[in-house]
Amino acid sequence: MIDIGPLRRIAVPRYDIQGKTVLITGAGQGIGSELASVLYRRGAALALVDIDESRARAVASDLGDRALAIAADVTDRAAMAAATARTAEHFGRLDVVVANAGVVPKPATLRTMDAKSFDQVLGVNLTGVFNTVHPALDHIVSARGHVVVVSSCAAFAPGMGGSPYMISKAGVEQLGRALRVELAPHRATAGISYFGIVDTEMTHATLDRDDLGRAIDGLLPWPLSVRITAAEAARVIADGIGRRAARTIAPAGWEPYALLRGIVNIALDHRLTRDPRVARLIRVLEN
Repeated sequence: MIDIGPLRRIAVPRYDIQGKTVLITGAGQGIGSELASVLYRRGAALALVDIDESRARAVASDLGDRALAIAADVTDRAAMAAATARTAEHFGRLDVVVANAGVVPKPATLRTMDAKSFDQVLGVNLTGVFNTVHPALDHIVSARGHVVVVSSCAAFAPGMGGSPYMISKAGVEQLGRALRVELAPHRATAGISYFGIVDTEMTHATLDRDDLGRAIDGLLPWPLSVRITAAEAARVIADGIGRRAARTIAPAGWEPYALLRGIVNIALDHRLTRDPRVARLIRVLEN
């Protein structure tokens, strides 16, 4: 159900992706390419948008005739508007948008990081989501379709050592919440996907092959340290589209944290400011 007032409610039936057109950013690898495979098997036509055209073309070639590769940088507002227009022209419609593209910064504190790194992460992860969604909204409204913005469990986790990522994903969460309310009168919907650690190349580069990244990863307690595959994350998004979910979260261990974050974060921040391991890590980052 979508509530639009105290006296009126709109029933939202299950959303069948068969025959719909979906635009996915960051579609050349990781969650994006896995999601493309899932949705293609379920009968969708796909616009695969990626900054790396060769990767997008490779995914489209593996899928078939209902997949269109488009080279575009989500930080380029004009390019994303053109990608949306090309999708609608090629397929004759645009029903679903998945704003998935994202980057992570090199581990650093706010005091020592390069300001350009901060701008880049916010530009891709937050402004890039706006650039993806905004030109598509008239199509979404006309189709009574659905929007997915990919946030992260980092949106409500402590941000030391990688704060631009957490800041950007918290912003994406708020963008998604506003969008869901604003689309409701048009009988269109939006949802937010939150993931913990997903086993992608980005994760390996940031946490596994970087000494500081491994140290930060080592601070995560179970079950927050549990990883899921990109294929698992993709199925979560696809299933969420199918039920027009307001939110999806995986792995399940993050669910209690998400629900209780207002209480947990007060205690957690207090603990982290007094944890000698965190203090040592901050000193290493700043050196």
